[in-house]
Amino acid sequence: MPATTILPELVCPAGSLPALKAAVDNGADTVYFGLKNDTNARNFAGLNFDDKTARDGIRYARERGRKVLMAINTYAQGGDISRWHRAVDEAADLGVDAVILADLGLMDYAARRHPELRLHMSVQSSATNYEAINLARELFGIRRAVLPRVLTLDQVKHVIDHTEVEIEVFGFGSLCVMVEGRCLLSSYATGESPNTHGVCSPAKFVRWEHGEEQLNARLSGVLIDQYAKDEPAGYPTLCKGRFDVRGDTYYALEEPTSLNVLAMLPQILDIGVAAIKVEGRQRSPAYVAQVTRTLREALDAAGRERNRFMVKPAWQQALAKVAEGQQQTLGAYDRPWK
Repeated sequence: MPATTILPELVCPAGSLPALKAAVDNGADTVYFGLKNDTNARNFAGLNFDDKTARDGIRYARERGRKVLMAINTYAQGGDISRWHRAVDEAADLGVDAVILADLGLMDYAARRHPELRLHMSVQSSATNYEAINLARELFGIRRAVLPRVLTLDQVKHVIDHTEVEIEVFGFGSLCVMVEGRCLLSSYATGESPNTHGVCSPAKFVRWEHGEEQLNARLSGVLIDQYAKDEPAGYPTLCKGRFDVRGDTYYALEEPTSLNVLAMLPQILDIGVAAIKVEGRQRSPAYVAQVTRTLREALDAAGRERNRFMVKPAWQQALAKVAEGQQQTLGAYDRPWK
């Protein structure tokens, strides 16, 4: 890696104004947020930004030299697409550094209505190859694409080598068994999905049943998990439930775990990744602070030390505390098969 190599941007989540400030204060180069409606894929009650908090957050970040992105990463629903158009218009009015879009129709609207607005292709677009990314650049002028977490590092490099579009990859956060942009399980059980309503396993469908010896977690009537009296209980999502399969009870689809790329930072820098993203707009400001601070230290060290870079145990311990299910993985990046 040449001495002049610029470090990838560290892009961190902001589900609230305190989380945004935590990201900025702990070393994020860029923060991303969404509005309080179904135009963004973290549409949980109590999260996200209205016009005032958005302006306050943007001001806070800009005064400290940081960038701000706005996520409009659900798909506009037929019959009334005005909310999504208004969200794009508001992003332009707020003066964000870029808007993160999944819907090709919204990319077209943004490119025509606000040609000065920088466009990023959301992971929810499911663009896993450079042909799709280059087409979006040709048609809508996108400047960056966030890759789904299903590619090996060699495959990420192949995409980078064949496009002028900046490539952003995930570096830490919860994983999902689905390819981003193609989630069907939540809508199968509840009729609502991240792509359409902006939330996986909506809280209004969640029910907790307290028994003398156990706690049952249900989603739209489906038993997702059963916890012993003193066992920590997780939020019930279909893909990470424990199910009875022919007499065996286990995580039949996917175990709760978090992606953690600390060990691969030198390789990620070498292949020319433009940005490393942290998942977690639904998580607390404490989570955002912990992850941002740790990745900031590690990323700076990888830039300085190059091939001598070693992961400090303190970094792994810090991230283990906030990892989903207290488990961590390199995910598809280090897949032994092709």
